[in-house]
Amino acid sequence: MTLTAAEELLADNFAPWVLDLGLTVESVGSPGSADGHEAVLRLPWSDRLAREGGGLSGQALMAAADTATVIAVAAARGGFVPMTTVQQSISFQRAVIGADVLVRARLTKTGKRMAFADITMTADGTEETAAHATAVYALLG
Repeated sequence: MTLTAAEELLADNFAPWVLDLGLTVESVGSPGSADGHEAVLRLPWSDRLAREGGGLSGQALMAAADTATVIAVAAARGGFVPMTTVQQSISFQRAVIGADVLVRARLTKTGKRMAFADITMTADGTEETAAHATAVYALLG
């Protein structure tokens, strides 16, 4: 999947409030993952997404993780297919304040009906994990 196709998929298949996060696709399809597919999205810093205390809200991070996983699954399938989140779990490890977040969704297993992903979120410019998530998707098409 090309970056252009991934950006079009993002623009055409998500609710307006998800698009309001301002996510952009940085890369897709890295051969470093077990299934050969991952997606890296950028969640730009915005005061609108900050919680009390100035850190980026967990809700924004969870939505970004979910969205990045959809892009990774679409890359693995050669385009968008109907799918739904079955499970998502996230651990917040450090606050992100005043920085974009890179959201790397790497598929760990993809079958005919299910996909499993590992998602790492880091503040731009650092390798320290800000949040880590796992997700399971049912593939409907």
